[in-house]
Amino acid sequence: MSVWKLTTEFTFDSAHYIRDYDGPCGRIHGHTYKVQVKAISDRLHPSERTPHAVMVADFTTLRWAKKDVTQGGLDHCLLNEVLPKGYETTAEMIAKYIYDETKKRVPEGVQLKVMVSETPNSWVEYEE
Repeated sequence: MSVWKLTTEFTFDSAHYIRDYDGPCGRIHGHTYKVQVKAISDRLHPSERTPHAVMVADFTTLRWAKKDVTQGGLDHCLLNEVLPKGYETTAEMIAKYIYDETKKRVPEGVQLKVMVSETPNSWVEYEE
């Protein structure tokens, strides 16, 4: 069986604080978040931009979070004000949020893995 695996990386800049955190991360601060999204499928699909089944998922669709907050992304926002209730602003929960939102945007059956890094030496991976 054929399998396609694609990966895209992007960054976005946002501020956050971790609610009730007893330490520096409890104060508002910012990061350049580095995000890696992996998409895996055993078949190709059309997208918003092409009616032909020629891709696992559109790279533009996978990079939605890099858009400015005014365009539905996460760039240049205070994450505490943008993430819905139930998502804290830890790297773990940001990865889950990006996963959950991306999953809604890709064709059914596409498997995802999301990696989020706040610093060059700290990252989290999330997949279901």
